[in-house]
Amino acid sequence: MNEVPGSGARHLLVYEPRAEGHHLGWLRFIVEDLLSANWRLTVAADLRPDNAPAVREHLGELASAVTLVNSCDANGRRPGGGKTGALAQGLRASGAEHVFLCALDEVASSCWRHAAFGIFPPAELRGRFGGIYHRPRFFVAPRWSPNRWLKEMGFQRMWQRGWVHPLLFVDEYLARELQARFPAAPVFFLPDPCPPGYDGDRAIARQRWKLPENKRVLLFYGGGYRRKGLHLAVRALLELPPETPAFLLCAGRQNPAGETARGLEQLVRQNRARLVNRYVSVAEEKELFAASDAVLLPYLNHFGTSGVLSRAMAAGKPVIVSDEQLLGRLVREHSLGWLFPSSNVAALSECIRQAVQLSPEAADRFAGAARAYAGRHSRAAYRLALLNALDACLKNPA
Repeated sequence: MNEVPGSGARHLLVYEPRAEGHHLGWLRFIVEDLLSANWRLTVAADLRPDNAPAVREHLGELASAVTLVNSCDANGRRPGGGKTGALAQGLRASGAEHVFLCALDEVASSCWRHAAFGIFPPAELRGRFGGIYHRPRFFVAPRWSPNRWLKEMGFQRMWQRGWVHPLLFVDEYLARELQARFPAAPVFFLPDPCPPGYDGDRAIARQRWKLPENKRVLLFYGGGYRRKGLHLAVRALLELPPETPAFLLCAGRQNPAGETARGLEQLVRQNRARLVNRYVSVAEEKELFAASDAVLLPYLNHFGTSGVLSRAMAAGKPVIVSDEQLLGRLVREHSLGWLFPSSNVAALSECIRQAVQLSPEAADRFAGAARAYAGRHSRAAYRLALLNALDACLKNPA
């Protein structure tokens, strides 16, 4: 267990007000890595009764090495009168030197738009906040887009005047482009990490979850947002002959409804699917990936990376992915699985058919590609990039 750093250590406020999706997993990574560099941390997280257990479960033993504070009140309202106001109040209350946002997306869009009109955050935040920018969509919008023009102008004004640093991007291609376009900007690449412990014993994991041995298990994992494409996966399975040796394993708070729920119920009755419709612990998550043969990511208009992809790579499993934006490029360039045109159910069915007919030799090639990808996007690579970015910016403030 990490010891609490002494009072002379650099003090950082880590701000993560969300508890869904990748957020808590990344909070664990960030806290673990900053503690390893002897930062003193105050962590602002959603500690309301529904989310506090998950926050503490992800932090584990690290919770005792940080100061945990609630990012909102019982009604979900953030203090301080607005998003940047909450950051400023958090800095004052914690006494930290700097605030690091696990997802800069929380404040980025409003900051850029307001800055375009000369309206900036509270003065005490100048040069004292930065973080990880997961979905900077405006950078890939058409050049003539008014939204892009407005946000890009505000973005440039913010970094030129030393408001925000560091800026960490999980898209390596975009990070390189921005470093070339804005060489003075505090822009860094942060690899989406493939965490250890996901390549467990497949047979043991299958027994643990009572999964059929005579079928290829396709894992659909995460939150039940329509943009994740569960409805497409269910329709694709239903279009295949019932004797196809494919088994859909859905895990996470899915809460399917309507046609998707009815289709999933039909697959369950046919012993072609199982729904684990609840919060899944980290230990269970590792077992589910170990038990699977392939992982489904039939996302709709997805921007940026995916923690599900990273976990699939950590488990050495091929993926079936919508051919969109960054995920499509990563799968294509690194030979990580199958791509299909977004929303095309027939093409998704064909990818599933190929996955269940995969030869042992082809499976080994996919596993090798996944291991190579996981090596480049390891936890060690993530830690090094995170700490180097913070050190570069905070030793040489704008």
